[in-house]
Amino acid sequence: MVAWLLTTFSAGLIAILLYQWITHPFVLQDVMYYLKLRRFKRATQTRMRKGVVTYLDSFLHQAGRTPHKPFILYGDRSLTYRDVDRRSNRFANVFGSGGSLKMGDVVALLMCNHPDFVCVWFGLSRLGCQVAFLNFNAKPSSLLPCLRSCGATALVVGADLVASLEEVLPALKAADVSLWTVDHSAPDGFTSLLDKLEKVSEEPLPDHPKVNIMSNFLFIFTSGTTGHSKAARVGHLKAIMSMAFLRFCGVTADDMVYITLPLYHMSASLLGVGGCIQLGATCVLRKKFSASQFWKDCVKYDVTVFQYIGELCRYLVNHPWVPDEGAHRVRLAVGSGLRPDVWREFARRFGNIKIREGYGLTEASVGFLNYTNEIGPIGRASYFNKLSMPFELLKYDPKTYDPIRDDSGRCIKVQKGEAGMLVAPLSATSQFLGYAGNKVQSEKKVLRDVVQPGDAYFNTGDLLLCDSRNFLYFCDRIGDTFRWKGENVATTEISEVLGSLDFLQEVNVYGVTVPGRI
Repeated sequence: MVAWLLTTFSAGLIAILLYQWITHPFVLQDVMYYLKLRRFKRATQTRMRKGVVTYLDSFLHQAGRTPHKPFILYGDRSLTYRDVDRRSNRFANVFGSGGSLKMGDVVALLMCNHPDFVCVWFGLSRLGCQVAFLNFNAKPSSLLPCLRSCGATALVVGADLVASLEEVLPALKAADVSLWTVDHSAPDGFTSLLDKLEKVSEEPLPDHPKVNIMSNFLFIFTSGTTGHSKAARVGHLKAIMSMAFLRFCGVTADDMVYITLPLYHMSASLLGVGGCIQLGATCVLRKKFSASQFWKDCVKYDVTVFQYIGELCRYLVNHPWVPDEGAHRVRLAVGSGLRPDVWREFARRFGNIKIREGYGLTEASVGFLNYTNEIGPIGRASYFNKLSMPFELLKYDPKTYDPIRDDSGRCIKVQKGEAGMLVAPLSATSQFLGYAGNKVQSEKKVLRDVVQPGDAYFNTGDLLLCDSRNFLYFCDRIGDTFRWKGENVATTEISEVLGSLDFLQEVNVYGVTVPGRI
């Protein structure tokens, strides 16, 4: 009798599991990913109780654990975690000498990808300064408005970018902005840094400033969905949570992570470099992406993981065949913005490289990851996913971009298979610190009374679609921006440039689909 009951129970359990597998084939992966998130959250809380609270704390912790492990490979240079630790101390001591910079100051950083980008950034963070990352591709005329918006009183410029500031140098001096250059000598108006490094100690500052994890850490400029570049505030909590991205993608401490994306973007600085720090992995940094050198570098540095945006992968699949593309050891590519057609061609041409496509925003904590091998989605929207990352997809008015509300004033959710505006609830642990110097635009990004009276949601301005299998797909970005070569471009900025031409009476700019482009 007992044997019969056990057999019946086992058969029933197998039947239930088989039914679940057939009807919900991704449920096991959903559960495993949810448990991974829970474990990371507990581990982070444990580390915080031990004093590892911020992004910088995480680096110092890793430098103490693995001081001799290579942290950054750049050209023929190799810097260990200890090397970067000590060099950033030197920068901190130079910046802090004579009270030049102090805790709370905002310092803008205009540099190309280079190990000293990281060392200068960490040196300023050691002083308690807030660092603003500037896009070196932006026109010099936009520099001063960026500095004003975030309240920067100092600007650190890479040696190769000093000449590009010649036309705005008088305005910078008039605004009383302190100018530093990462070079051994400096032109008039600048203070050189490298010649002073050997004259100061490599030991840490005696009083390491304590920061509030809920306070601001960085300013990263983004066009968002409302026009001109805005200085998005990135808090310490957001930064340290972003460091987990590579771990969730399956990267380990043994991986060599190739980063060609610009460090002024969150993807490279927080997810990429930060992810390497969190794991204790090695970052292979390149000044800029090169399709012709990509696979050569992967072979040269024994790269196993690389970061991408969709445009990067498109360049690779469109590039003529090179011998090194069949000799690499790359096993994983992580990033965002990869079109399904490019995704398929990439998989066909470059072999068994897993793709981990994600979605995230600089200014908010909402994010998704496609941890399956399904081509096209940016993530999942199962019960377990929404437990860890709550969000809603709302109906919206295509003319005003406002959500459509019912008679009670609550927003209306879309049905599965229908594109809707992505919004995410705001809370103490899901922050939106706003845009520096732009209260109006900051408030526009917050929707209130969405699901119930008194609630507050962040409006991403992006349209997503959830299909019948709970896969999420990126559809479009609403508002006055479009994507070009991996960047968000504001139509208003282009309109202003064209409008300055005296032979044009009226200008209207909008994005259109260009075949074969993103």
